[in-house]
Amino acid sequence: MVPGSLRRLQSAWEVQTRVIHALVIRELSTRFGRENIGFLWIMVEPLLFASLVGLLWSLAKGPEEHGISVVAFVATGYIPLTLFRHSVQRSVLVFTTNSSLLYHRQIKIMDFILARFIIEMMGCMMAYLFIGLILIATGFMPVPADIGLFLAGWALYSLFCLSICLVLSPLSEISDVMEKFIPVTTYVMIPFSGAFNMSSWLTPTMREFLMLSPFVNGMEMMRKGIWGIKVTAYYDVWNPIICSAVLIGIGLPLCRRVRKTLAVE
Repeated sequence: MVPGSLRRLQSAWEVQTRVIHALVIRELSTRFGRENIGFLWIMVEPLLFASLVGLLWSLAKGPEEHGISVVAFVATGYIPLTLFRHSVQRSVLVFTTNSSLLYHRQIKIMDFILARFIIEMMGCMMAYLFIGLILIATGFMPVPADIGLFLAGWALYSLFCLSICLVLSPLSEISDVMEKFIPVTTYVMIPFSGAFNMSSWLTPTMREFLMLSPFVNGMEMMRKGIWGIKVTAYYDVWNPIICSAVLIGIGLPLCRRVRKTLAVE
């Protein structure tokens, strides 16, 4: 009985993996086409933003702040922030624009969110790796002191971004007001992202308040993983895990509710 269940689970997993892979390829072809550098734009876009913002900050504040390269600090904060902003923006009305694909029985409504999120995460990961290698080679950033902590922070940050998309995606289908409101939230959230400051640089009261943000906890883990003992980091691993679980628990029923209202062409 158990082996049969495992085989069915494995078969379902393989089918959904192929479906998501196909949706990712379709999305890349639709968005970037096959001309010029094509899908590499998913890396170039966050890379350009991070580089320009880092350069502007270095001109405004000098080469270093708190003993850390301003360019490296801003770049390592802005790329995760770009993941949040782009994944949220791409999740708006994702069900309506892809509803015709639900004609295929193997495609589930969740696959649309996952496919677009995977694309954004791939682009930001590639941009992070590329700019990291350049900054390390030029001496602006050290070799990561704890790569495991860095990857754990990135994973928790990404998980929370995905959980937000699972909630905002169906809400954008339910309410036209929410569709217009979502882009604004990506800007309002910037002060609570931890992208441009460390918690140790803040007053105890402000630090305690910002530590409620799952983004800040993930960002602190990434920064600690890169700079090690050069920085003092504050983070709680359970904060983003619990917050993500709560949002996923809210988002899945919302997705099922929206699925019932979609007309399959």
